[in-house]
Amino acid sequence: MDKSRKKLIDKCKALLMKKRQEILNGLKSLESPLSESFSGDEADLAQLQIEQNRSLVQRERANHLMREVDAALQRIDNMSYGVCEETEEPIEEERLLAMPWTRLSLSGAVEREARAKKYAGG
Repeated sequence: MDKSRKKLIDKCKALLMKKRQEILNGLKSLESPLSESFSGDEADLAQLQIEQNRSLVQRERANHLMREVDAALQRIDNMSYGVCEETEEPIEEERLLAMPWTRLSLSGAVEREARAKKYAGG
């Protein structure tokens, strides 16, 4: 691995670690108990259910992103980081810096999306 690639991977690893901490902090802020004691009318109950649903959706999104970040860190450890899963070509530096957890180059993402549309019937 050349020096510039190593420098890029080190920078991406730092970005991934920072993002991981942001996700953990966000998850902690969503830790309000889902089964709060309830006293109120039907409108209050409906509002509480809406808020609980929103919180669950936010948690699932955060957990999904955390899995992607952890997978990227694992790819760094096993030295497969920065290689597109579709094209097996290096992922563009700008793309890695913008989304260090990405698994796809720009052309790989286009290929995957086109295949998904094809098989979805659209």
